[in-house]
Amino acid sequence: MTREELFSNIKKKKSFLCVGLDTDITKIPSHLLKTEDPVFEFNKQIIDATHDLCVSYKPNMAFYESQGAKGWISLEKTINYINQKHTDIFTIADAKRGDIGSTSAMYAKAFFETLNFDSLTVAPYMGEDSIAPFLEYKNKWVILLALTSNKGAFDFQTKEIISLVDPGRRIKLFEKVIEISKKWSSPDNMMYVVGATKAEMLLDIRKIIPDNFLLVPGVGAQGGRLQDVAEYGMNKQCGLLVNSSRGIIYAGESENFADKAREEALKLQKEMEVLLEMYL
Repeated sequence: MTREELFSNIKKKKSFLCVGLDTDITKIPSHLLKTEDPVFEFNKQIIDATHDLCVSYKPNMAFYESQGAKGWISLEKTINYINQKHTDIFTIADAKRGDIGSTSAMYAKAFFETLNFDSLTVAPYMGEDSIAPFLEYKNKWVILLALTSNKGAFDFQTKEIISLVDPGRRIKLFEKVIEISKKWSSPDNMMYVVGATKAEMLLDIRKIIPDNFLLVPGVGAQGGRLQDVAEYGMNKQCGLLVNSSRGIIYAGESENFADKAREEALKLQKEMEVLLEMYL
């Protein structure tokens, strides 16, 4: 998917919502456990209920890999269902991969060819050669971890170091990651993860990368405010994919769980509609 296609869908749906499919088999409604593939059935009903309100789905690989081979089958069925039924949806494999070049090339093949995801979250710690194989795919995206929403982000990501651009200036480590990595590609196939719980830092991030899309987790259950994210982070093409996982998919526990998920997704979509009108 191209950046123009993604922005066009945001305008059409009046939404920049990403729904995280962090499907834990121990948390899904019990009646689904009687089905052939409970995880896929849960995902399918969530997708059917919310696809017109969001522009992206983001399965987190850990929830599928933890189930072994059957979890991988559920994942394959989920991504195939999205790609076949909802071709306008931007898909994100939340896998946080990143290794030496030859290994990264195999990760890229797995997620971009075999599974046909649009994008993949990648850890930048090993540097440019670990990222380059992912960037070789046309109309596929790397989503680089920059400033995450977890408490432990303060252990390393916000520590001050010397700026590469201006050696006389001290900057935070995540800012240096962005400064260096933005030279590897362009806003047409590189996004960054920036947690909603660090929304005030979006102003400084936008000074470095004004045009890139940002994947923003942490709204809702983790305490991030959508209004702050839009105020500090939105650009002329929206430039945001705001993710909500637990707050949507586990909104209901009974047989009407998908209806409850839709209600929560609709609340966010309506807020996003107002914010898009305000800032675009």
